[in-house]
Amino acid sequence: MAFPFAEAELYRATARKFLDRECPLDKIAQWEDQDHIPRELICKMADAGLLAVTVPEEFGGMGRQVLAMSIILEEFAARWSAVAGLYNMSVGYGSLHMGSKGTREQQAQYLPKLLRGEILFAYGLSEPDVGADLAAVKTCVRRERGKVVVKGAKRWTSGAAMADYILVLARSGDLASRRQNLSFIIVPRTAPGVGIQQLPCMGMRGGPTYDVRLDNVELEESMILGGEAGWNNGWSMLAGPSLEIEKLTPTMIALGLAKGALAEAWEYSQQRLQGGKRICGHQAVRHVLADAQTQWKACQLMAYHGALKVEQNIESAVDTSMAKLFVSESCKNIVLSCQQYVMGAYGYAKGFQMERFVRDILVFPIVGGSVAIQRNNIANLMKLPRE
Repeated sequence: MAFPFAEAELYRATARKFLDRECPLDKIAQWEDQDHIPRELICKMADAGLLAVTVPEEFGGMGRQVLAMSIILEEFAARWSAVAGLYNMSVGYGSLHMGSKGTREQQAQYLPKLLRGEILFAYGLSEPDVGADLAAVKTCVRRERGKVVVKGAKRWTSGAAMADYILVLARSGDLASRRQNLSFIIVPRTAPGVGIQQLPCMGMRGGPTYDVRLDNVELEESMILGGEAGWNNGWSMLAGPSLEIEKLTPTMIALGLAKGALAEAWEYSQQRLQGGKRICGHQAVRHVLADAQTQWKACQLMAYHGALKVEQNIESAVDTSMAKLFVSESCKNIVLSCQQYVMGAYGYAKGFQMERFVRDILVFPIVGGSVAIQRNNIANLMKLPRE
């Protein structure tokens, strides 16, 4: 696979210009303290053309540009994870799902608004008692008198309070059937019966995660994602390219966080004096930074390789699982090494970005399929015998 270097750098430059103009560090510090990101940023992303990368061309977008989306996520996360999370609520949860799974009517209704930054989507998969085994979801949906009625609870629904719609994975048949009876329902956040409560976390401020309660939420049948063909077909919608992108998104955000932490530690090492000498001249520090740069480059190459395979519709399940495992673990180690061995106590104190990078990176070996799940995926997909 030939890597489109020039095209990639164009997306990177556009993302950086947007960040420098709209998300300077002083504003980010203020927003992070408030645990809030301004909704209007998504409209400004639309104006910069950044939302077009996952909208089909017939609706004014650029088609399914998975690598471009990944690079923009990386750059955004290197500045602040909440910017990447907000972006994903449009291009990932919204346009990618609607463009590949929605009916023509649903695409015509939602995609132009997503492209203009007018609406946002959240993703309701996990539940209080259901994590990685999504075939065991208990939230149910039934059909009554030409309507659909959704009842249950979702957990770890990032951005739910800001979203206009939540894509809810619900059981549309017998629990024993597991994968055969699942459907995605487009649930408006303001629909009667929808309740949202924030789950306070140590990191990822500005992009809070929520519990979502669904108390007999009654909707039109047009809110079944994919229409009649989508009923009881949720598992096939979840598997395949959608699942690979679901693994890639946290991978790219972790990559960006490590990039930001490494950049700050690299600069700090050239400013900090110890014993009358810049610490970048000490071999111990130089080796830590050299190792971190090398590990980060390996992470970037693995992540981009997976993104390109998904974009080109090449079988990528093993590649994305390997990327999620390797990148999330390695980037966590990169951030912690930069904090501990380069910046020391200053990397633990507010006033530097490092303190925020440390809080944010810790969740990425868990979200989007934990590293333990990815190890299982890799062994199973590569046909390693169990006996």
